[in-house]
Amino acid sequence: MPKEKIHPQYDAVRVLCACGNVFETRSTNKGDIRVEICSVCHPFFTGKQRLVDTAGRVERFRRKYAKAGEATAAK
Repeated sequence: MPKEKIHPQYDAVRVLCACGNVFETRSTNKGDIRVEICSVCHPFFTGKQRLVDTAGRVERFRRKYAKAGEATAAK
């Protein structure tokens, strides 16, 4: 048996994903947990490659290297 009053409270919490999936787990965290990617939308579990664009980083990367590709093709 664990000692009394030295361990954090271990309660059920809800996990909310950006894709809309909600599930319940147990954690010492107080309140809901918000995540960007879960097992429902992660490419490893779904088998589908999907880019998750956070703050426009993917689009910015594509624009930057599209210009570099045009310069290389012109040579």
